[in-house]
Parts: sequence; structure tokens; C-alpha cells
Amino acid sequence: MAKELENKAKEAFLDDDFALAADCYSEAINLDPSNPLLYADRAQAHIKLPNFTEAVSDANKAIQLSPSLAKAYLRKGTACIKLEEYQTAKVALQTGASFAPDDSRFTKLIQDCDRYIAEESNDLASTLLPRVPTTPAGNGSHSTDRSIDSTKEAERDSSVPQINEVATTRPKFRHEYYQRPEEVVVTIFAKGIPADDVIVDFGEQIMSVTIAVPGQEPYRYQQRLFGKIVPDKCRVLVLSTKVEIRLAKAEALNWTSLEYSKHVLPQKINAMTNQPERPTYPSSKPRTKDWDKLEALMKKEEKEEKLDGDAALNKLFRDIYQNADEDMRRAMSKSFLESNGTVLSTDWKEVGSKKVESSPPEGLELKKWEY
Repeated sequence: MAKELENKAKEAFLDDDFALAADCYSEAINLDPSNPLLYADRAQAHIKLPNFTEAVSDANKAIQLSPSLAKAYLRKGTACIKLEEYQTAKVALQTGASFAPDDSRFTKLIQDCDRYIAEESNDLASTLLPRVPTTPAGNGSHSTDRSIDSTKEAERDSSVPQINEVATTRPKFRHEYYQRPEEVVVTIFAKGIPADDVIVDFGEQIMSVTIAVPGQEPYRYQQRLFGKIVPDKCRVLVLSTKVEIRLAKAEALNWTSLEYSKHVLPQKINAMTNQPERPTYPSSKPRTKDWDKLEALMKKEEKEEKLDGDAALNKLFRDIYQNADEDMRRAMSKSFLESNGTVLSTDWKEVGSKKVESSPPEGLELKKWEY
């Protein structure tokens, strides 16, 4: 069945129906989730759609399943170039080229990465130099104007698919962020989401969040970040009321926003901290949010959150265990384990010197499973 879906996906891809191809590959992956070729081929369909962050995620999965699969590195490199992640793309392409030395596509794309990286370095250097005003100078100025107009038109055309994609996926959860010198903390306020339903992928300067919502389309938040991060040091924490993502900064820069902007130049935090602190007066208006107060408020909301059913019972037991002394904790653990989860005692004197027998509720029978 998975093979039939794979063949159907390939036919759809040849017919330029990339959305159908991606759907067929997804169904095939559900039936054969350990097949790296399916992930690599779906990554190619995502590149054509264009869903570049999904393509990177699929390529990473294919590489995880088959570290020597050359075309998975090719897909990752191509998608990262589209996301302007040139360093990440170059590393992936160089690795893929080692497994397919005769494939000229790797050589060409690596050369493209080198050119883009050099252009980025030149652009950064030019932003640090003072701008010299220019005046029209005959025909030469007209040709320059035309090249600028064509560049702007090309940028506008290339941005249309991505803008449309963001517009069609309406966010269901509110998110905020704050930063420290070494990290940026992103909070997505999503209640009651199991940790297994949250998938977060990191790149050199991208973050992709997918949250499975029962009965609805998955929530997706995908952005190119303001600054570069260290993916291996980033952490994700799923709590009962929120998803907390800690992004490790690659450089000590002040992020003026969460999303990347070509028009904003990053500032070193060290340069800012050397400035004398401004005096505050009773009439002064606060310039930033009080994040300590906001964090305390969020912890208070978690503590006062009203739960029902098993969630409320588990919270009650958890609170009792956290506030208990050593003897009470030992009594709770011993009674719960020895009784197969049917007895929970806090009196160590009662249960410490004997084995706690199972005591199922009335009308139920205890059964032992053999493995």
C-alpha cells in the first residue's frame, strides 16, 4: 500500500501537482515511517510548494534514518538556500557531496553558497560605512534605476508565495518573547497540549513550531529569526499552560524583534551596557515590560488553574508530595508501588514495616499481566 502511494506521489509530482504529491507522501509515511526515501521525496515536494521549513524538517528526518543518503543533503541544502541559511546549506551540501562525488549539482550549489556568503559579508560591511549621496549622471543613472527597480520587483515576486502561506494559516495561540544577553525565551500560550504533540525544529536562523490540535488543522509558527542561534543548545519545555522555547544566541546581540528584518541592524549588548543608567522619576513612563512581574503572574495563574477529573487529582497528589517531608514521601512511594497503584498512604509508621496489599475499588478485580 505504501509503495502504491509512493508511485501516485511521483506521478503527481511529474504532473506539477506538488500539493497532491506531498499528501500522498504523507500517507505513505504513515504506513512506512522508517523509510528515509519518503521523507527525502516529500522534502522535494515541499520545496516546490514552497514550504521550505517543512522541507528542512523532512530532510533532517531522512538524514537521521539514513546518514549516507545523498539526496537528503541536497534537499536540505536547497531549502536552506531559499531560507537564506547559507552556512547551514553549505555544510549540508559538502556532506552530501562526500557521498555523491560525481553529482555536479552539489558543486554548483556550494559555489552559490560561497557567493551568497560573500555578498552578505559585503552588505554588512557597507551598512557600517557612511552613505555618500549621489546625483543623476546621464544615461548611467537611468540604467542604475532600472536595475534597482528590477531587483525590488524580483524581491516582491519571490516573497508573494511566503506571504500567502502565512495568511492562510491563522495562529490559534498567542505568543510573546523576552530576552537575556545569552538567550531569547519564546512563550506560546497553549493549554493542555501533550509534549508528544509539540514538534520544534531549529536551524541556523530559523525556528519551526508545529502543535497537533485534535480535530483541527495543526498550529504552525515558522519564522526566520532576528539573529542566529545555536540549535544544539536550544531547549523546549512543555507545561500545562504554555510551551516555552529557549533560543541560545550565537552572538550577544540585542534583538529588537523576534522576526528577521533587513532594515534593522543588530546592536552588541556589551556596547549598550556600558552606557550610564538613566535616572528614573515618578512621572517617567516605563519603556519596557516588567518581565519579572509577568513571569510571577504566569506562575500564579498556573497555581490557581482549575482542573477537572484525573488532571485535578494528579495535581492534588503532586502538591501533597512536593510539600511532604521525607517520611511522607517514602510512605506514598512504597504504598503506591506495592499496592499496584490502589493504595496511597502518607503514614510511614503504618506502611513502613509491612508490605502494602492491593485494594482495588469495590466491584473491580485486580489482574496481573504476564509479559
